[in-house]
Amino acid sequence: MINRLDLRGRSLTARELIEALPRAEVRVEDAAERVAPIIAGVRAHGAAELRDLAERFDGVRPVNLRVPTEAFEKALLTLDPAVRAAIEESITRVRAVHAAQLPHDFVVDLAPGAQVRQRWIPVGRVGLYVPGGLAVYPSSVIMNVVAAQEAGVRSLAVASPPQADNDGLPHPTILAACALLGVDEVYAVGGAQAIAMFAYGARGSEPQDGDTLCEPVNVVTGPGNVYVAAAKRLVRGVVGIDAEAGTTEIAVLADGGANPDHVAADLISQAEHDPAAASVLVTDSVELAGAVEARLVDRTEVTRHSARVGQALSGPQSAIVIVDSIAHGVEVVNAYGAEHLEIQTADAADVALQITNAGAIFVGPYSPVALGDYMAGSNHVLPTGGCAHFASGLGVHSFIKAVQVIEYSAEALQEISSKIVAFANAEDLPAHGEAVQVRF
Repeated sequence: MINRLDLRGRSLTARELIEALPRAEVRVEDAAERVAPIIAGVRAHGAAELRDLAERFDGVRPVNLRVPTEAFEKALLTLDPAVRAAIEESITRVRAVHAAQLPHDFVVDLAPGAQVRQRWIPVGRVGLYVPGGLAVYPSSVIMNVVAAQEAGVRSLAVASPPQADNDGLPHPTILAACALLGVDEVYAVGGAQAIAMFAYGARGSEPQDGDTLCEPVNVVTGPGNVYVAAAKRLVRGVVGIDAEAGTTEIAVLADGGANPDHVAADLISQAEHDPAAASVLVTDSVELAGAVEARLVDRTEVTRHSARVGQALSGPQSAIVIVDSIAHGVEVVNAYGAEHLEIQTADAADVALQITNAGAIFVGPYSPVALGDYMAGSNHVLPTGGCAHFASGLGVHSFIKAVQVIEYSAEALQEISSKIVAFANAEDLPAHGEAVQVRF
């Protein structure tokens, strides 16, 4: 059901190790070729193209691309009370964590009359993507919206794929989550086309759209499949993005003391997202590897999405990796840079301190990835495909920018004016020095 990769006794360079580890066959750069025409079409034709693409990819042609007010009211009225309580608890926990992420302004006095201040300013408008293909993700509404709200963003728009069985609107649980968060600008637009709409805006094509369906945004965030990730790569520079959060990944670093049922259940929990989801176990215990393999077979047979899980686990992106030691395992998972990394070893907290590349780290047997997906308080929008080597998960920092404010008095500038002139002349930019000298 799942491949094995034995790295014991092998001395690999960093590049060789990265190339040896399992990855999905469909890569962002390949998907970008298919996505580019979609982005161009939305940019040129706006709402008309969005309806054509919804019909092509989602099997429904939405009448209302922007969700009408009454749909939010209906979604709240029909929301299961237990689900509402879970959503509200998640909002509370996520808001508490993200409120603590806010950085502080500072002031530095370098000399009398010489001051540099730094302010953190939220971007003006954001587009938040919530996937909705094989599953429903009100949790992603929470992760996107709460982070933006805590950053102080004033204009928020959400997009999620239209559903054929919901009159071409996003899933009602998505709409209910938006309503509970006070968000009323929501679009029935999915996939790469949603990213294009946010980046370039979209003019209306039907009377209900108005002249402008959607205004462009400053930042686009949210998880999605490889095509959403490719679209974000292509519009980066036109707008800011959080990271290329593509199809989900889990890596588990475990020793022989780990519970194989826990490990197998966690690998399956992420495999059920998508046939291209990646589930990777890294262990120094051949016995654990064998036990997990057996549990994967048993559990996959009885889980609801068994076909999807089986495809994900047997794909080239999933594997059990055998290593010489936990120290070797740390090297391997740092090279892999997983979206989600569980540490199920002795001294798990100490091992976690050795991890430098992961979207989020889950420490110990009672911190499964599923906790982080919903209720930990952390954000589940995380970098995939190795992007954890240089990117962070979604947070308040994704929606703010640092602006430095410089204020010098005449005396403070004159004190260092000769040094500025020397610098300017050394760079053969004498007008820079003259711009200082003219003041004196």
